[in-house]
Amino acid sequence: MNLESRRSFRFDWMIIVLFLLIVGFGWLNIVSASHEGDIVSYFDMSQPYGKHTIFIGFTFVIIVLILSIEAKFYERFASIIYIIAMLSLVGLFLFGKDVNGARSWYGIGSMTLQPSEFAKFATALAVAKYMSDLQTDMNTIKDQLRAILIIFVPAILILLQNDAGSTLVYASFFFVFYREGLQQIYLAIVLSTIILGVLVLKYGIIVTAILSAIIVFSVYFFRRKKRASLLQSIVIYIICLVFSYGVKLFYQHGLKEHQQNRISLWLRLEKDPIKLEQMKKAEAYNLIQSETAISSGGLTGKGFLEGTRTTGKFVPEQHTDYIFSTVGEEWGFLGSAFVVILFVALIIRVLYLAESQKSQFSRVYGYAVASILFIHFTINIGMVMGLIPTVGIPLPLFSYGGSGLWGFTILLFIFVKLDSNKINEW
Repeated sequence: MNLESRRSFRFDWMIIVLFLLIVGFGWLNIVSASHEGDIVSYFDMSQPYGKHTIFIGFTFVIIVLILSIEAKFYERFASIIYIIAMLSLVGLFLFGKDVNGARSWYGIGSMTLQPSEFAKFATALAVAKYMSDLQTDMNTIKDQLRAILIIFVPAILILLQNDAGSTLVYASFFFVFYREGLQQIYLAIVLSTIILGVLVLKYGIIVTAILSAIIVFSVYFFRRKKRASLLQSIVIYIICLVFSYGVKLFYQHGLKEHQQNRISLWLRLEKDPIKLEQMKKAEAYNLIQSETAISSGGLTGKGFLEGTRTTGKFVPEQHTDYIFSTVGEEWGFLGSAFVVILFVALIIRVLYLAESQKSQFSRVYGYAVASILFIHFTINIGMVMGLIPTVGIPLPLFSYGGSGLWGFTILLFIFVKLDSNKINEW
């Protein structure tokens, strides 16, 4: 084997070890959350943990295939991969299967496949391909709009399938754009809209209008060029008022009742004790049971397969979106901290390697991988612990599901392959 061949097989083993630890520990918790009675076989296909064991087996086949393909393939065919992924999302409107009110799956015998999980890595490749083009300049409005369009298409297609949770993931590409030169004003706008939206829902339009006026015109008085900035301040204040009113209208008439209730519970907007009790038995049931399970774990947890709320199936579908509550109950604070450390270490490692890439394509793709993992990890754990509103989004590489496991594996190991090739990109 010559020097170039040996260099091609220099994969980052830290990422691989972290991947194996997350997938392995996730499988243990899926077993605990989904088993019924005695475990006869870990390959029992009638049980979720048996199916997930098979999913993990196929995962290693996928890894071998990804790492055996030439690194340049992913850049060369990024556009084609993206188009295929978009067509798979469009096909759901014709051939999709409804599951829990969302038309997001293809039925394949007794199995289902969720193309939105694969659209993430396809979109990451497309964004990296476009932003690494010599003609692309993220300081121009035209190129900014084109980059946004690349992520807007899958986001809208997924939203139309009634899968708002997966749609939120595409906001992660904002971090990628910011790293590649997007002006800081956009970051300020995003943070301001989030804060403004929370304020208007929590305290109403009048209080929000007063606070906005204080902040906007305080900034005006501290500026040196007041004549030039007075008109800007007035326009910004009017925009704040219009946006506040729009948020209120959208909350009242644009969201479904269960979505309104989830936000209401999060911000503690509901004051009627009867309505609040009804909401706790419906929209808040999973969250309450999840928080109870996590808090009962204490420092070290109750032990593997010993969680009373987990084995008693108090948390519906606990092996999927609420898998972290199993960790909290059976492995306690130490086990939960271990999971958090694994994900943080993985994300930091990907970011570190992304910065060391010689090609812009690999760097942008690496940042997309880290951003997608970060959004999934943050939203899922925040949701399970009641820190953010309930959103249907899995814990990457950890929750039950073949599509999710394979989608994140492809997303991550394409970057591992690109990173292994960076020494040849001089």
